[in-house]
Amino acid sequence: MGIVMAAKNINELAKEVLTIEANSILRLKNNIGEEFDKAIEILYNCKGRVIVTGMGKSGLIGRKIAATLSSTGTPSYFLHPAESTHGDSGIITRNDVIIAISNSGETQELLNLLPLIKRFGVTMIGMTGNLNSTLSHASDVTLDISVEREACPLNKAPTASTTATLAMGDALAVCLLEKRGFSEEDFLIFHPSGALGKGFLYKVGDLMLADKAKLPVAHENDKFTDVIEIITQFKLGMAMILDNNGVLTGVLTDGDIRRTLLKYNNTSNLLIKEVMTKNPKTISADSYGASALNIMEKYSITALAVVDANNKPIGVIHIHDLLKAGVA
Repeated sequence: MGIVMAAKNINELAKEVLTIEANSILRLKNNIGEEFDKAIEILYNCKGRVIVTGMGKSGLIGRKIAATLSSTGTPSYFLHPAESTHGDSGIITRNDVIIAISNSGETQELLNLLPLIKRFGVTMIGMTGNLNSTLSHASDVTLDISVEREACPLNKAPTASTTATLAMGDALAVCLLEKRGFSEEDFLIFHPSGALGKGFLYKVGDLMLADKAKLPVAHENDKFTDVIEIITQFKLGMAMILDNNGVLTGVLTDGDIRRTLLKYNNTSNLLIKEVMTKNPKTISADSYGASALNIMEKYSITALAVVDANNKPIGVIHIHDLLKAGVA
């Protein structure tokens, strides 16, 4: 009976911890305003690097914030405030921006950095739960990460406060990502070996159908009915239409066929150039598969002609090839 009761109490405590921490994050929504906007502008316009610093648990959170910023297009480093007074502060330049994290705003090791920061005129964003602290007053911008209480029953161990700090750091990183127009291909560059980027490693040339004997190709002066047979034979839902020089001038898709049959009563003498889609969407072999998928989704098409520098087709990339390779 005692074991069952103990388990129940533990479960209730765990739920309370999660509730407190969830509420600490939701409470931050009230702190998003002018100061946050200023912080984003400062970070966006930073000509150097973002130096994140913090002591103890704040330092551990700071390392993660720096890593997230770096992986999403904002070059960042973590600087240990205690080590900084023994030479490590040499990494700070006048073009950098400091993000200093301290829940109390009075962490001495962090405050020891202030004379150097002020001497070089480095812009500082403070993240603190005490807006009346030394750190807050010394910062150019202060982000309020205060919480009503820690999740620890003693209200001592950094729990809800570190969760709130981490969430605020993520908010900064995501807003900067959006402001920079950071793309999936950009993300791949910074995560070439991770599971998140694995599918995006593929180039179009790695996945396209390049066997000329299997490419659905027709001439713009061919009859419409003949090209229908080609599309049926190659089962890619489209045919690439070329001029006398072998340059791609259009495509004929299943949709084009349906529209043509609805428009014309007699198609026996109809030439393909009269009904094909001119200036079709294409892609190069050295483009990322993610780019091909983006075009397909944007224009609701299932296959793309792959062309060389002279706009001559060298292959076809189909959406099924991309999905099988994990490009999604």
